[in-house]
Amino acid sequence: MEPDPRTLRRENATEPAWSDLADNPFRADRDRIVVSPFFARLGGVTQVVSAAGSGLLHNRLTHSLKVAQVARAISQRLLASVDSAELVAKLGGLDPDVAEAAALAHDLGHPPFGHLGEQVLDRIARHRFSLPDGFEGNAQTFRIITTTDVRGPGAVGLDLTAAVRAAVLKYPWARLHWPDPHPSAMRIPPRGAAEPDDAPGTGSSKFSAYGTELDDVVASRRPFAGRIEPWQQTVEASVMDTADDLAYAIHDIQDFHRIGVLQHAPVAAELGEWLDHALDLAALDAATLAAQVRRPGRSLEQLRRRMHAKDAWIVDDDAFAHAVSRIRAELVDGLLAHPFDGSIEAEQATAAFSARWTHRLVDGVIVLPSPSTRAGHVSLRTAQWHEVQVLKFVHRRFVLLRPELALHQRGQASLLTTLVDALDAWLGDRDEASRLPRRLHDLVELAQSEFETLARTAPELLVGATGEPVDGTDAVRGLARGRAVIDFVSSLTDKQAVGLLDALSGRSAQPWSDSFVL
Repeated sequence: MEPDPRTLRRENATEPAWSDLADNPFRADRDRIVVSPFFARLGGVTQVVSAAGSGLLHNRLTHSLKVAQVARAISQRLLASVDSAELVAKLGGLDPDVAEAAALAHDLGHPPFGHLGEQVLDRIARHRFSLPDGFEGNAQTFRIITTTDVRGPGAVGLDLTAAVRAAVLKYPWARLHWPDPHPSAMRIPPRGAAEPDDAPGTGSSKFSAYGTELDDVVASRRPFAGRIEPWQQTVEASVMDTADDLAYAIHDIQDFHRIGVLQHAPVAAELGEWLDHALDLAALDAATLAAQVRRPGRSLEQLRRRMHAKDAWIVDDDAFAHAVSRIRAELVDGLLAHPFDGSIEAEQATAAFSARWTHRLVDGVIVLPSPSTRAGHVSLRTAQWHEVQVLKFVHRRFVLLRPELALHQRGQASLLTTLVDALDAWLGDRDEASRLPRRLHDLVELAQSEFETLARTAPELLVGATGEPVDGTDAVRGLARGRAVIDFVSSLTDKQAVGLLDALSGRSAQPWSDSFVL
């Protein structure tokens, strides 16, 4: 009897490895992810702002645990419906263990300092090291589970099943060259596939694999051929992606209420002004609206217009107005009306808000047989979809765009840039090469082997946006050195990054550090 192709691992091994406690292959995958040090380090990686040991803010670990919880709940609800269960079976299958494993793994590739660190390392990777793939957290996640983690039985990646590897691929394409035709060329590209408006020629803004891991992408997607389009997420990836959106929309609101950053007055003014003058705001031309953006209601009107421009497949003005009204009633007039003071009453109100909204949004999840290119097969009903957009708007407008956060992040960006410079200089110091951190040395050797193979077998993958080919041993060695430094720095926690730079700058009197080890 042929094994289920969804359970196949890289070496086509169907028996549990010596380290597995579970006989179920998907449960074993979940366990392999949980015991990985890359998973443990997420407890020291920023979600939005550094938790600095506080129990009041989520970090990437607690976020991942909540995403996993929501992903399992979504999976179980969909499978409980006969119609949904039949449809997901036709689309390639849905197993709660696979969705949960993908949710636990989805942020493994996030570097120190969260999305800010991702942007800095991408810029360095492309501009300093000429890496055509740059850096992307989702692609780094896939690289970790297939290549740089060594806790699997083959000491190369975690040797996960095809289903779990495919479920981690939130954006199943490379930045520039794969597949051909690239989804960025579609009339309406999938979410994340289009190039950034401010960086033409750089490739997709989001992607889930570097050129070095494309063979694993192809192998993991093979069981789903003919069931979903090449650019579409698997059902389990779509569950993970939806769960990530829901958890993010709710718990970041909760976090910044608890520490007093999300204030009642400005949020109430923004939502109330839009609700009271929606028709007048809709009549403003784009230039006038942009000029008045700091006035209440204008940013929310800009959101409504962006939704029409990008997501015409689902956007509805009545649903948007109902979403704003509901969130004003439950968030502004409910949760934010009473400042968080640490009391039992305040804790209960926060927990009740989180639980109520989690249930509402999870209950709004549906399976679509033929979704828009902008959506996965697993999506939200119209009402809940609009509510998530408004909740995420509140977080962005009243937390992410605060000048205090920008000041903090500029310092973190400078720290990461200086750290990469210092490590690159160390790699170039022949007198000190023998004393490199062993982990960094191993990453250089790994990347060297990978890029030499690509130069022989698929040189087009080493061509960046400029179109200039990579030629010669030194050029390949330079790419490998750059990828190794980026791999090393991205695998640090926030605290390790700070500590390592202190050591390299002579500011630390401590000769031994865990900053070298992962």
